[in-house]
Amino acid sequence: MVLPGGLLTRKEEPVPLKSIGVTLSIREFVAGVSATLNYENEEEVPLETFFVFPMDDDSAVYSFEAVVDGKKIKAELQEKKKAHSIYESAISNRRQAFLLEEDKYSRDVFCCNVGNLNPGSKVALTLKYVQELPLEADGALRYVLPAVLNPRYRGSGSFEDSCLDMKTPIVPLEDLPYTFSMVATISSQHGIERIQSNCPFSPIEYLGEDKTSAQVSLAEGHKFDRDVELLIYYSEVHTPTVAVEMGQPKDNREAPSPVICGEFVFLMDRSGSMQCPISKQDQSQLRIEAAKETLILLLKSLPLGCYFNVYGFGSSYEAFFPNSVKYSQQTMEEALKRVKLMQADLGGTEILTPLQIIYREPSIEGHPLQLFVFTDGEVTDTFNVINEVKRNRLRHRCFSFGIGEGASTSLIKGIARVAGGTSEFITGKDRMQFKALRALKRALQPAVDDVSVSWNLPHGLSAKMLSPEQTVLYKGQRLIVYALLSGTMPPAEATGEVDLKYTLQGKSFENKVTFALQPKPDDNFTIHRLAAKSFLQTKDMGFRDTSAKDKKDVLKISIDCGVISSQTAFIAVNKNLNKPVQGPLTRRDVPRPTLFSAALMMPQYEGCALPKAMSSCPLPTTQSTRTSRYKGTSYQQDVCRPCRPMVSKDLCALVFGDNHLVQLISLQNADGSWYLDENLAVILGKSLEDLLAAVPVKDADSSSWATVLAVVWLHSNAKQMKGEWELLEKKARTWIHIHAASIMQELVKAAIAFTKSSVDPSIFAL
Repeated sequence: MVLPGGLLTRKEEPVPLKSIGVTLSIREFVAGVSATLNYENEEEVPLETFFVFPMDDDSAVYSFEAVVDGKKIKAELQEKKKAHSIYESAISNRRQAFLLEEDKYSRDVFCCNVGNLNPGSKVALTLKYVQELPLEADGALRYVLPAVLNPRYRGSGSFEDSCLDMKTPIVPLEDLPYTFSMVATISSQHGIERIQSNCPFSPIEYLGEDKTSAQVSLAEGHKFDRDVELLIYYSEVHTPTVAVEMGQPKDNREAPSPVICGEFVFLMDRSGSMQCPISKQDQSQLRIEAAKETLILLLKSLPLGCYFNVYGFGSSYEAFFPNSVKYSQQTMEEALKRVKLMQADLGGTEILTPLQIIYREPSIEGHPLQLFVFTDGEVTDTFNVINEVKRNRLRHRCFSFGIGEGASTSLIKGIARVAGGTSEFITGKDRMQFKALRALKRALQPAVDDVSVSWNLPHGLSAKMLSPEQTVLYKGQRLIVYALLSGTMPPAEATGEVDLKYTLQGKSFENKVTFALQPKPDDNFTIHRLAAKSFLQTKDMGFRDTSAKDKKDVLKISIDCGVISSQTAFIAVNKNLNKPVQGPLTRRDVPRPTLFSAALMMPQYEGCALPKAMSSCPLPTTQSTRTSRYKGTSYQQDVCRPCRPMVSKDLCALVFGDNHLVQLISLQNADGSWYLDENLAVILGKSLEDLLAAVPVKDADSSSWATVLAVVWLHSNAKQMKGEWELLEKKARTWIHIHAASIMQELVKAAIAFTKSSVDPSIFAL
């Protein structure tokens, strides 16, 4: 029976979830989160509800409890099969039960079950987790509360018992029948400079004059149209620190010059969902368009002498070249032409097959593989993909990019973590171009190696390392090491010392940090749980694929430390009820928000509705068949004639419109120079005749003059995007020093005067 005035799904069923409240506590680089789901049964029959929601891959969930009509019931962490057995037994015997579990195929998706909720009864379910906060390029700590769980593409494999297989209703954002609130408290001994967010927040309220503690809260009316992001800026974020936490007592430099070698493979998602905007914000760029611009920047920024290839993937895959080719003017131009014609037209999101093809290619001696993966992350079986990358980790580094709200943190972070690379997420107003070029700079840097950590402790204390094997460390990144200190508690004044040693380009470095050995008690055991999560991320490869030996270790660490894994689940049974729940049990699935409808029946727009400009196109469609270069499979799709790729003489201007920066970069040669021609003149806003007449040195090479003009234009007109073009600009400056060193000063002076620019001539120094 449907009660009048109740919240309903699209099938006119009441929704028992009424609100979600989040309390966030950030201390230094660690976030502690408490999320409460408030349910109420307004029907006249008992309910069983299911709520599927996203979690960040780095979240260590350690507590789950229920408050039923004022009485608290704390869940226990059990082996997953046992937890399911207890839950099913309780439900069949008309007892109240609550279950929280991680999805079998992806650790960033969770499901919460409420069984036998009595008519008129209220229950508040609270889960708690901790996580490390990543460091952004500008020094900000970034916290993201995932609010969007987009439909994920299912390949040909079997995905029984996945949380994502539950037929949970999906409703428009404006009709979401539950509310959301969040309060955040931030504290740091170094002082808080500012806090920024992509969502409306209350003004920052400092809780003391020294600005070491502050509080903000999310404005009312958040509609789950984006993930909630906080950027926290501390005064001295790069200061080395050591944190010591009491456990439960028991009875006993400047980046070096880029390398010039490497094989760079770019794996780009071309599934239909890439036709969607990066975010719901106004004028947000389409994912595929941002991807094309990013590829152009990457191709122009590669060093001469390297090797490269570009793969596009969806239901099938395509490669620009049969094998990686040497970077030259000819190969770069061929790749550039294909990038400009690239569309989101390859159907679903089958990433595993192209990865396997890439790894089967023979290694190029002296050119280590650097893999760049761009995807919106809408893949169901993330563990299989992560395992494939992990099996090949010794021969390459992987840099991954999650595009748009709802990208799988498990997939994006996982493949980068196991292959020694870095992961980035592009949401809101983020520019994919900047983050991709930052990763390329890292890929061109030599890695820190021979890392060792030693401990100097008082007699009676010993240290056992808990962190996994050392990963690659880049400039601006952070290294976190976990160790277990055990033994006799030292005197209050005692201190310890940790010694970090490493090698960079043949030079040895050492850092020592002294720390107090009197730990502060923490009832949540935050550091312990983060250490356990770090261990689980290296051993836990999913419910199905974790090896027998690792499964035993994962199960023990998960239960001993109280941190959920793919092998465990939280289970609670209400033993306070003196009599069984009466009446037939009715199932209710809590609707979840999604930015895009799951139109998987339309491969060219999988996961995304048609853009407005195309949705009412009156012209007939034509069918085209596209065949994978290596797989030999084919499929059909509809292509709207006005939206098919167009080819013209000035393809660059046609594809990128008035984006003069991308047009200018598209004209650059592989060696870093520019030609003096009509295309360059148009971008500079001059006639070709005027450019030729202004050459300051008689018989000077026209390319030298053109290249100096292009560099001046970049610094004058695109300074705010320097992070996107500084690698290719350095190639240009290097070319000028090689080919026009004797006349460079005259060219630079004339170019600045000709363009009426105010740039400093010193920018041309190497």
